Amino acid sequence: MQKKPTERAQARESRRQRLYEIIEIGASGDAVSRGYDIFYTLAIVINLIASISATFDSVEARFGTLIDVIEYLTVISFTADYVLRLVTADFRYRGKPRGAAALRYAVSFAGIIDLLSFLPTYLPVFFPSGVVAFRIFRVIRIFRLFRINAYYDSLNVITSVLSNKRNQLISSVSILLVLMLASSLCMYSLEHAAQPEVFANALSGIWWAASTLLTVGYGDIYPITPIGRVLGIIITFLGVGVVAIPTGIISAGFVEQDARLKRLSEQANEFDMHFIKVQLHRHDAWTGTAIRQLGLPHGVIVAAIQRDKKVVVPRGDVVLADGDVLVIGAEYFKDDWRIDLKEIVLRRQSPWNGQCIRDLDISRQTIIVLVKRRGTMLIPRGDLVLREGDEVLLYTKSHYADAVSVEI
Repeated sequence: MQKKPTERAQARESRRQRLYEIIEIGASGDAVSRGYDIFYTLAIVINLIASISATFDSVEARFGTLIDVIEYLTVISFTADYVLRLVTADFRYRGKPRGAAALRYAVSFAGIIDLLSFLPTYLPVFFPSGVVAFRIFRVIRIFRLFRINAYYDSLNVITSVLSNKRNQLISSVSILLVLMLASSLCMYSLEHAAQPEVFANALSGIWWAASTLLTVGYGDIYPITPIGRVLGIIITFLGVGVVAIPTGIISAGFVEQDARLKRLSEQANEFDMHFIKVQLHRHDAWTGTAIRQLGLPHGVIVAAIQRDKKVVVPRGDVVLADGDVLVIGAEYFKDDWRIDLKEIVLRRQSPWNGQCIRDLDISRQTIIVLVKRRGTMLIPRGDLVLREGDEVLLYTKSHYADAVSVEI
């Protein structure tokens, strides 16, 4: 009777885990998850098209009912997606309790955007007087397009470039803001006497400085004194150079990113990788551990995870489970010093049968690496008793008649 609640709880957790896999970005082999990704993307795009179409009077008059239906259906899908992400937030933020994980998602940038994308549709039901104000919040719905960024590599390149060059971009924008402020102060000093109503204070020239430096070209505010016009020409030339800095930084970032991707592609063809498959069991140290917490050495990666006849993308937050088959890859290491291992299968007449490893009569130059017994790998501790049929892998410079060389 005590096992049933446990089994039900495990089944419930398994369903929640599967639900999380579906609503997150799916692997190419997971048809259900990829289908959800496509549906979610289409819902965002269709909702935005309907919102934009509603601003045209002719379209609203002709297709107003259809637009409203599309609006409500897509908003319901956004609401369901938000609730599902709250329910499965503990799989997204590993190690946190369910309530804390849900709160962390709710206050995150993505969670706030998701909430505001559908909440204004429901608020007029409870607060009819605020319909106009709530419609303004619907503009925030366009930020859901950032979620599409995760599905396509071309958009990820833009995000990577902006993230990698953020310090340079912040510096260039800071220089531009300082120059705008300095230009406003200078123009106020030169033009205040001639145009007191236009350059009324030191900050009145901010709009003029922005339109001049950014080459917008509006002529509602402009200098009329000779010195002011000379300063305006100088600032215009400075603006061309300063505004070009962020453009050059972003362009250089795209070139570097493209070169890095090509270099990685070339290196993938030049360097060999060796792969092994390992199946986890309930008592293994890696079972129940997230991939980022495994502490793998440099050059060793988890390339793929096979779980219940499905291939799981080995992201850092994926928790390994009992029965998972790991495909582990390692870079080919080339050096001039070889480690020659030998394998010995203990027969009935072997003198090592029934002896502890610490009691074996072997030279100091012989090291037992591992012991394989009936398909199980055993750590060669000193108190391990060897048995008939054990496969002993060892490093030695001594000669053993029945030893077979093992190639690494």
